[in-house]
Amino acid sequence: MRVAIVKLSAMGDIVHAMVALQYLKRYDPSMTIDWVVEEAFVPLLEYNPHIDAILPVNLKRLKKERMTLFDEVKKVRTYAANRYDLVIDAQGLFKSALVTRLLGINRTGFDKDSIREKGAALLYNRHIAVPYETNVVERNLQLLLGALNVSQKDIPELAELEAMEPFLFFSEEDRHMAKSFMDTAMHNLIWIVGSSWESKVYPKERFAESIGALKANHLLVWGSEAEHERARYIAEQTGAKVLPKLSLNELKAVIASADLVIGGDSGPTHMAWALKRPSITLFGPTPSFRNTVETAINRVLDCGKRVDPLRLDKTDRCIGNIAPAEVVTLAKELLS
Repeated sequence: MRVAIVKLSAMGDIVHAMVALQYLKRYDPSMTIDWVVEEAFVPLLEYNPHIDAILPVNLKRLKKERMTLFDEVKKVRTYAANRYDLVIDAQGLFKSALVTRLLGINRTGFDKDSIREKGAALLYNRHIAVPYETNVVERNLQLLLGALNVSQKDIPELAELEAMEPFLFFSEEDRHMAKSFMDTAMHNLIWIVGSSWESKVYPKERFAESIGALKANHLLVWGSEAEHERARYIAEQTGAKVLPKLSLNELKAVIASADLVIGGDSGPTHMAWALKRPSITLFGPTPSFRNTVETAINRVLDCGKRVDPLRLDKTDRCIGNIAPAEVVTLAKELLS
């Protein structure tokens, strides 16, 4: 069987879906799995032994260059020549549903009551119901395994993911580069100082206070110029080291080498869970019960209020309510 998974973005969403790959391959080791993804996130999927082909698209540029739509449609139609037995839309948006429609005849996605853009469901011929407010990892497992008719009893529950295999991969060159940043004489802490929303980022002053209370090799990861500026401020206050801008493969390797990763609800922080490295995820305007899987080594700190996943407020900066003392106490517990 040849299957195409459509999950275009964003980093954390792709990570949350990728966990299903190892269970798909256990169900049918002979299955061929291709993955359609935005070009920017291709490296996130690279080196994964469970993916047979990574198929890039560049739909984001359509906002500025509408005439490129024809190029993208042509590209997807060339992918359709693979004659997929099944195409699964794990994104649930109009654009991902359109890609799914172009890729094959047998199309599965969430039903109209399980996604934000309900009209997308019209382009599937099989629907799976998983309430939108359900944990995102559980949603992906239910959809991707359910589409293959895996029985409910064989779909792993969140608690069973403690036994999952790490599922992000990189080259030995990336591993060697990451090791050059680590200090073998002390713990190595990675701090993620950015996210897709500013309101999901811990205040820089609170980052600095937390770092100042922990003796370790502190490494600051950033992705944009605004994040770089924030990292430089924290470094000036604490002596932490600002890492150079990393590629996604380099980022995977750095996180895999860390003793602890701390950051907001963002793709790089979720990478720690995917790589089975200890982490603390700080939650503000998004709900932890939906957006991550908590384990013995992957812990969360909430801002002190229950967040409705159906009514998110991007302006809510309640993440600042998390006291640095809470971060430090939990960090020491995980490092011990």
